[in-house]
Amino acid sequence: MASLFESGIPSTYSLSSSHRPLSSAGPSSMADTLPNINFGFDDLRERMARFTHRFDDFIAEGRKRVLEERNQFKMNVAELEETTRLKSHSLTILSSQRATHTSLLAREAVELTDSRSALASITSQRDANLAHRTRLLSSLTTTQSQIAARQTAQRQHAERLDAQSSLNAPELRFWEEYLCMQIEGAGMADRLKFVFTHVNKKDWEREAWFELCTEKRDYEVGVCRPKVEVEKVEACVERLNESRDLTAFLKGMRGLFVEAMG
Repeated sequence: MASLFESGIPSTYSLSSSHRPLSSAGPSSMADTLPNINFGFDDLRERMARFTHRFDDFIAEGRKRVLEERNQFKMNVAELEETTRLKSHSLTILSSQRATHTSLLAREAVELTDSRSALASITSQRDANLAHRTRLLSSLTTTQSQIAARQTAQRQHAERLDAQSSLNAPELRFWEEYLCMQIEGAGMADRLKFVFTHVNKKDWEREAWFELCTEKRDYEVGVCRPKVEVEKVEACVERLNESRDLTAFLKGMRGLFVEAMG
């Protein structure tokens, strides 16, 4: 710009081509004596116009470029904000998914711990059941052996009872006829009822009876009809428990009834 101004101003004044001589024939004014100077205002004006035009173009181009850069900057900022918003939304989703995944992992860890505890409990229960099963099998084997032994003993005892009953039946019939006695059930599994007749001379059909309790090892006499002296009955029972001779005991009890009803 300085060059433009410098180029527009002449380095030396341009004087008029015709100079008046210092000494002239006629009188002149002071202005006529001054040199005629050409400042070049037209050329300067033209140059200034061109400069202004170029400056306006430069300013317009600069404004256009600034406007474009500002618009581009706004677009970039908008895209960055949109990208930031999308990334923030994605981060929110990822945070939610992470929280859900963490909660799921924690729940699965608790379930795994519970499953392991339940498995350990089931394993312990299984071992206990196996041990109990082994004990039961052993006890069952022992019980089966005992049952088999008892069955064998009972079968042998039944065989001996059958053999003895075949021998006792004639003797029992003899004593029933000899003592005029019958053996009946007393309504209980461990009691026998002995019924005597021909004990009263006035009435041979009149009955006298007593119940013999066989629940314990020592025999006991329960009800007696008719009543007899308790001391005599106890003496007969005591002799029975000592000798285990049932025949003598029955004879003694018949004698007591005869004495009581005679």
